Amino acid sequence: AAAGLSYVGAYVINTYKSYDNFLQDKYALLPAVIIICVAVVMFIIGLIGCCATFRESRVGLGLFLAIILVIFIAEVSAFVLGFVYREKVKTDVQGTMHSVFEKYDGKNPESTVVDYLQEQLHCCGVKNYSDWTTTQWFNSTGNSSVPLSCCQQEAKNCTGHLDQPQEL
Repeated sequence: AAAGLSYVGAYVINTYKSYDNFLQDKYALLPAVIIICVAVVMFIIGLIGCCATFRESRVGLGLFLAIILVIFIAEVSAFVLGFVYREKVKTDVQGTMHSVFEKYDGKNPESTVVDYLQEQLHCCGVKNYSDWTTTQWFNSTGNSSVPLSCCQQEAKNCTGHLDQPQEL
């Protein structure tokens, strides 16, 4: 289990590199770091449990049980905090995404990330394609269209024009 969690933590850190422009907060990698720390702690706790079982030590097994109870309480607390603060996180991420979309010009690194994100997640804008109508890029192009990364992969002749929303 510890090896699996270590892999997940490393995968999250690696994936972060693709989306770091959207997650500009310095605490964005905190979940991945916590996952890796939990993996290390799980390895140590597992080692204590194995040694206590192998030696048939009542003190070692009592310590193992106490540690497991503390971890269970921490997990319940984390779940409750995640549930309570989910809207704040959602609002913060949407605000950051709106600011990145506002900087879109089709050429800068943020633009590349926006295009990549829209293509990978099969989405357009923060909530939908109408989010693009308030951006500088949309107003400067003057052709009532969104970036081609908004087009559905199946749409072969998609131009990004808003008069063809079924292709976005």
